[in-house]
Amino acid sequence: MTDNLITCPHCESDACYVTENSPTVKTYSCFGCGFTTNSLMKEGEEFYNEQIAVLPELYKDVMFTDADKMIWMPTTVNMPENGMVFYNGASKKDAKWAAVKAIEVTEEEKEKYPIKSKPGEFYKFRMDMTTIKSFKMKDFMEALSYIEVIPK
Repeated sequence: MTDNLITCPHCESDACYVTENSPTVKTYSCFGCGFTTNSLMKEGEEFYNEQIAVLPELYKDVMFTDADKMIWMPTTVNMPENGMVFYNGASKKDAKWAAVKAIEVTEEEKEKYPIKSKPGEFYKFRMDMTTIKSFKMKDFMEALSYIEVIPK
């Protein structure tokens, strides 16, 4: 596997990280704009069809296709002990990055947060929506800093 940085075709940031997962699959993650894709994310590919079936409408509305015909969309970062960063808005026009911090689940509320695949076990953290904060399109890294995934 090899990793390198390229210029993002969406925001022109030099913080677009490329990971070669296999000889045929590469993943692209831009820390400038927060968009992501991979070499299977093209119209007609089974992976693309699976994604499009479950994505929120907002994500579909903001997708873009680069010169190599790969389709980019916003990434979602979910770090159970830190928080979550996601694209949020009623429409493409007003969408921004949103970040929420995670807090520990108290003993009194744990019954509200069962782990469905593990009967009798409960999540230790939950997303605290009272901490939601919005960030501009080009402030994806600031949103990651807010939930302390990367240093401030």
